Amino acid sequence: MSGSRKRRSPFWRALRGTLAVLGAFAIVIAGSIGHTLAGPGNASTAARLAEWGRDHGLGSVITYLEQLQYDANKPKVGGTPQGGIPQVGIDSTSTGGPAPMPNLAGGTPLPGEGQWQTVATVRGKSAIRVALVRPDTEHTSYLAAAMWIDPKLVSGELRPGFQDPGGNWPEPDTLTHTDQKSVLAAFNAGFRLPRGDSHGGYYSDGRTAFPLVNGAASLVMLRNGTAEVGSWNQQVHLTPNVVSVRQNLVMLVDNGQLNPTCDTGGSAEWGVTVGNKSFIDRSAFGVTASGAEVYVAGPALSVCTLGRILQGAGVVRGMEMDINPDWISGAYFEHGRNGLVGHRLYPAQKLPPTHYLAPTSRDWYAWFPRSTSP
Repeated sequence: MSGSRKRRSPFWRALRGTLAVLGAFAIVIAGSIGHTLAGPGNASTAARLAEWGRDHGLGSVITYLEQLQYDANKPKVGGTPQGGIPQVGIDSTSTGGPAPMPNLAGGTPLPGEGQWQTVATVRGKSAIRVALVRPDTEHTSYLAAAMWIDPKLVSGELRPGFQDPGGNWPEPDTLTHTDQKSVLAAFNAGFRLPRGDSHGGYYSDGRTAFPLVNGAASLVMLRNGTAEVGSWNQQVHLTPNVVSVRQNLVMLVDNGQLNPTCDTGGSAEWGVTVGNKSFIDRSAFGVTASGAEVYVAGPALSVCTLGRILQGAGVVRGMEMDINPDWISGAYFEHGRNGLVGHRLYPAQKLPPTHYLAPTSRDWYAWFPRSTSP
């Protein structure tokens, strides 16, 4: 027996060693995941796990799982929005604003479809308006939204996320108590930066966190709080008047024209998580010929339909921002007797308007009343 045990002992020693290594590895992984799940903010468990996986070399696995989820839950075709077009504004009769958005769903538009409703005023004037539209002729039970911002009345700024870009910045990663007294709107920025998903860079407060890329679609904030959008070092440049630059992919709408690759482009153009033809929650930002700023978001959108909504809102230069329901976070706010009241931008939006009352892992934009003309 003793000889038999001696002959088996190298195997058992190796097995015990292997199990010990695997056990230690499992403990490290469990600890890492636990740290991620216990982190600050109000991101969902699914979103946190997906980000953990991508940050630990499992990007292809996460992308595959996301594609399976999409294939199993494709948006339905046909139908009408439950309850029709909601009344979201404090005033839907104000004049002097943008032209109504075109009917993208075909047939007769629903009552109120594409009509701009004022959701915020500054000094008695319409400062932010929202219009709701069905995105195309197939997904007619869904509503996407466009938020139209008057730069003469509203000032914006880029806010950092505690992970993306990470680091220390003058601006907070949440709406502070002071912010909450005046904030009018907030919404997400672009794809993640650390893994290069955005194919672009991040610059703010005189500091480059990720290198800016020539030709990348860029949302540029100026010192007076107004926004510009364009291809980097072609239409927009780093001047002393620039406060921040957030790049993401390539231009979706340029000179009023939809990028012809919206239906064919690859990961460098429109992202790697799901294909550009997948109809999912997407967001975008652009500027009109008059300089008005427009944020668009909604469900059941392809890259092309997202671009057409930008065009319908009058955008002449626009770019896709983040995608997927866990990261779309458009919100507008009103200030009443009971304090700050937030509203989702579109009915099916997953993230609540309270999203920015807690620390956020990704960068975003906040918009406030302008005290003086730009």
